[in-house]
Amino acid sequence: MSALMSIGKTAMFANYAALQTASNNIANANTPGYSRQTAQLADSPGQLTGVGFFGKGVTVTTIARSYDSFLTHQAVASGSNAAADAARLDKLSQLEEVFPIGKQGIGAAAGNLLNAFVDVSNNPSDSSARQVVLGQAQELSFRVRAAGDQLSTLQAGVTQDVKASVASLNTMAGQVANLNAQIAATKGTGQPPNQLLDERDRLVGQISSVINVTSIQADDGSVGLFIGGGQNLVLGANANTVGAVPDTFDPSKVMLTMTEGAVQRLIPPDSLAGGSLSGLLKFQNEDLAAAKNLVGQLATAVAGAVNKQQSLGLDLGQPARVGAPIFSVGAARVLAASGNSGNAALSLVVDDASKVQASDYAMSFDGSAYTLTRSNDKTAVPGSPFTVAQLAAGVRFDGVTLQLTGGAANTSDRFVLQPVAVAAQNMQTVLASPNGIAAASPFTGSVAVDNKGTATIASLTAVDPSYNGALSGTLAFTSATGAFTWTPSAGLPVTGQWTAGSPIAINGIELQLAGVPQLGDKITVVPTVSVSSNNGNALAFAGLGDRGIVAASGGAGNSAGGQTVTGAYAAALADIGVRVQGGKTASTISTAAANHAETARSNKAGVNLDEEAAKLIQFQQSYQAAAKILQVAQQIFDTMLQVAAR
Repeated sequence: MSALMSIGKTAMFANYAALQTASNNIANANTPGYSRQTAQLADSPGQLTGVGFFGKGVTVTTIARSYDSFLTHQAVASGSNAAADAARLDKLSQLEEVFPIGKQGIGAAAGNLLNAFVDVSNNPSDSSARQVVLGQAQELSFRVRAAGDQLSTLQAGVTQDVKASVASLNTMAGQVANLNAQIAATKGTGQPPNQLLDERDRLVGQISSVINVTSIQADDGSVGLFIGGGQNLVLGANANTVGAVPDTFDPSKVMLTMTEGAVQRLIPPDSLAGGSLSGLLKFQNEDLAAAKNLVGQLATAVAGAVNKQQSLGLDLGQPARVGAPIFSVGAARVLAASGNSGNAALSLVVDDASKVQASDYAMSFDGSAYTLTRSNDKTAVPGSPFTVAQLAAGVRFDGVTLQLTGGAANTSDRFVLQPVAVAAQNMQTVLASPNGIAAASPFTGSVAVDNKGTATIASLTAVDPSYNGALSGTLAFTSATGAFTWTPSAGLPVTGQWTAGSPIAINGIELQLAGVPQLGDKITVVPTVSVSSNNGNALAFAGLGDRGIVAASGGAGNSAGGQTVTGAYAAALADIGVRVQGGKTASTISTAAANHAETARSNKAGVNLDEEAAKLIQFQQSYQAAAKILQVAQQIFDTMLQVAAR
């Protein structure tokens, strides 16, 4: 009789446990990170009798959670990649707004400035036309400076986001360490702490959305979390601290470190395979750096070309003077790593703005020579590595001159060279007076009245800032094929050959002819006297729009030596556009992969309400049947008592 009642009792307990588990599943169907639980039942060992083994009921062995380590790890990894791409895309979308198209763009402003010189060339003494030029110059400076400020604001936003993410990451890592301790403490019970395991898995997933981690299970049930380069974030009940600190070279940027005890180690950005921090740092170190250099290169090239042309003309001063600069931009700079042990002092000067690249440069010292690498394409600068003596004398590359001006570097010292990174945000129009615009050429030419050919002077401009402003001379054609002799007022005569469509360059002067000269024709060149009526340099200003004044990527140029201003801005738009489209594509693909992986995990571990409702009915009926067993046993027991009483 006791056996029958024992079977009924265990059956009721087992089905009650199953009912309770199914009810808990229904209650937590929408709880983030919850894994479906199942009451695991086992047949109790039977009792041997002469006629065989009689069953002794059912036993609840454990409450198991539905969990697949492969699907969980796959969901965590794909979610980490999606978070990285989403974080980068968000910043790229903001970056795209810095480069407006059409009339609002920097290219249009630069074009408007150069076009404004056409009116000055038509009437060099017109103060209103000159004022328009200054207004367009100020508009260009404003747009370039605004773009630089927006890029700085984006950098500040990245820094703030990184710091906020790091603070959240450290909090979650501490929580995982605490859960590890609690889970390890339950190891002796022999039963899994399902709620603690679910909460830990949820936190690991959230940590991976911030920074990609590799998890390794320990024998005591705890997990170790490791990030880029194998550095441990969580090990057992201990969590290390991730820090967001100023960049080694540029304090306005941010980098990640890992603090373990008293040791602080750098986390290389390239070692972060996923997580929002990876996306933010990739945007900062690649996309944002490229954008700063693109705008800075454009600002440097335009300012350099305009200022150079300004220095080749004469203004309306009394007396007329060589034109003063119209623009100023942020200077090139050399950033030394904060950990350098040497005291080397280096200078970087832009000496040919038309050849400056939109790139930073990485330089390191190995104890005997300096290795210099262009950052945008990872190629070595021609001539690198440079000896200490070479650097002390000054080395020229990509339109800049680098010189060791004092001190000495120690082995492993590192530097970053930035020719144009801060040029845009510091661009200013420094010319205040419209009379300061050097519209006049320093030379005036005239053709002899008895010339037989059709040649006239199309333009006469200085092309070398070191020209002799007091120089005069006569150009005489000595053959019908264009051979000429230039006889200056000072110095030796020069012979040359004129080719149709090509200018004649002599003594820092460039003479462009229209028509064809004949044998014996002469052209006289003298210093300009009436600057108010001379438009030679204004025409040269207007012609800058068709010249390649911006270096093409990698140092390669077109036939004019580079890209036009509008072409360079279009190339910058294309570069940013490609980055944005690439970011969108990557985010779309990684998000789809993450959703697929999460769906697969949820199908295994998630709660199906219809299934649980069906189980409730099943377990309810089983419970009622178990209760019937006890009822029958009670009735039999009562009957036996009644028979015994008779």
